Amino acid sequence: MLRREGPLGQAMPAVLAVGVVGALSAVLVAAGNPGNMGVCGACFLRDLAGALKLTSAPAPAIFRPELIGLVFGALFLRIFSRRYEARSGSHAATRFFLGLIMGGAALVFLGCPFRMLQRLGGGDLTAWLALPGFILGTGAARMLEKRGYTLGKTAVVAPQVGLAGPVALAVLLTLFLAGGFLAGPAFGVETGPAHAGFYLALAVGAVAGVVLSWSGFCCIAAGRQVWAGGGRMLLSAGIFIAAYAAVALMNGKGNWSLEGQPIAHGDWIWNFLALALLGLTGAFAGGCPVRQLVMSGEGNGDAAVTTAGILLGGALAHNFGVVSKGMSVTADGVSIPGGVTSGGEMFLMVSLALVLAYALGVVRSVETTRTSH
Repeated sequence: MLRREGPLGQAMPAVLAVGVVGALSAVLVAAGNPGNMGVCGACFLRDLAGALKLTSAPAPAIFRPELIGLVFGALFLRIFSRRYEARSGSHAATRFFLGLIMGGAALVFLGCPFRMLQRLGGGDLTAWLALPGFILGTGAARMLEKRGYTLGKTAVVAPQVGLAGPVALAVLLTLFLAGGFLAGPAFGVETGPAHAGFYLALAVGAVAGVVLSWSGFCCIAAGRQVWAGGGRMLLSAGIFIAAYAAVALMNGKGNWSLEGQPIAHGDWIWNFLALALLGLTGAFAGGCPVRQLVMSGEGNGDAAVTTAGILLGGALAHNFGVVSKGMSVTADGVSIPGGVTSGGEMFLMVSLALVLAYALGVVRSVETTRTSH
């Protein structure tokens, strides 16, 4: 296998492979996925929550095959490369809590950090205006980690622990394919929101799972490297954005504007705060929603717990009116800007306060322990 560490020259294959994922994400949009949503961990987990009938309010309900691809692509890569190792045991309750908040924050911004990259590449200037919030969030997390914030270290566990997440997803896939249990596209059945074909979405998800596991790419890691003077993850993010933009423009899906963006809104201050919260929680939990899915496939039981939190967070965001309203256009061509709900505003303010209070409490505890010794 190609090395993904070491000098930049040795890492270029992995960097370019992440660019391929960006291009394929744009292909999924051209094939029918929602605008600038080729792959989105938080959005697709929310869709799954709807399919599982966890939402009482109107919400998308569809079993997204991309989820299967991400998890099992990473799993099969680890197995075939003989690097599979189940790990778990590090602050599972906190990871679930952080995942729940990630799920809600993503639906205020209308996308996880992985979709943020696609919105940037698709020309969504509302995302570009909010991008500094994400960088600020990862920077604040980096500062608190230097002062001692930690979720501890995982340990090697029985393989069955690491397989719990993939097996649960496989059971859902079986129920979906059996028919009548979960909503979604399969074998000519067309239900739920916009989507690419089942097999294409599954294939792209699998390629993404393999590449993201092999490269270790994570949007959170890219945000951290802004504060470290750059690095492979930041370069990978740039290549991803450029590749997505190129394919989107070729397919007529690029739109460099503040207006008319798909599943987006222009409340930039709240977008800024939502991305700051995503940067904080993603860094504290060890990865963005897509990275959590990939790590679940790699055998990380804690990531599976975080993923469950993101799924529930998406469901609760709909049930309690946290989800933002996207831009829309009426039949007579009048543009409706959309925006953040009062529930979304309250959620962001309370969640930011809770996450920062928790992190500062951990830091104080660590500093006290150091002083006493």
